[in-house]
Amino acid sequence: MSTSLVPGAQDVPTVARPPAGRSWPPRLLPPHRRPRSAWTWPQQVALVAVLLLWALALLRLLVDPTPRVPLLVNWTGSLPYTLAWLDRSPRVLQRGDLVVYRFDGTAIAHYPGLRCQPFFKRIAGLPGDRVTVQGRTVAVNGVDVGTAKDRAWDRRPLQPIAPGVVPPGHFYAQGSTADSFDSRYRSSGLVRVDQVLGVARPIF
Repeated sequence: MSTSLVPGAQDVPTVARPPAGRSWPPRLLPPHRRPRSAWTWPQQVALVAVLLLWALALLRLLVDPTPRVPLLVNWTGSLPYTLAWLDRSPRVLQRGDLVVYRFDGTAIAHYPGLRCQPFFKRIAGLPGDRVTVQGRTVAVNGVDVGTAKDRAWDRRPLQPIAPGVVPPGHFYAQGSTADSFDSRYRSSGLVRVDQVLGVARPIF
């Protein structure tokens, strides 16, 4: 409160008035009318999770493709699973196991980005199994495991794997579709056991 002295008159107190268009004293909005964040708490958590997944994906793509966490996401159609758990515990590999391994085929010479990329495949052939080729159809112990295409997506020629016996310390890796890039191709070839990162346990 302030006073104003007027000559010849009593002191008249004056009160500061609020700016035009504003109420006085200021009133707080009730809780149900206060502005809310554009993102709810569950949405914020989901956004952080998505950003973390993308960060891990970029790390694998640009720095080191080795999986950093045991939770694996399959972005390709080579297997009918989207999410899997990577079991790194030591074990003897069996026919039918779904394994994740670092790619080390000769295709790296033409596609350097494939180096050490994790591949999801099923074991279709073990040491001692015989691989045969009829035309472009490949079989393991007489069971067809795929037909090799004659050209890749960029029209580069493809050759089927050479027939023979799976040697010790190797296995035949099989994808689940006609487009899978697996051991049916010479530039992919048999997989060494030391390339295996673990056995994948499908979640869905």
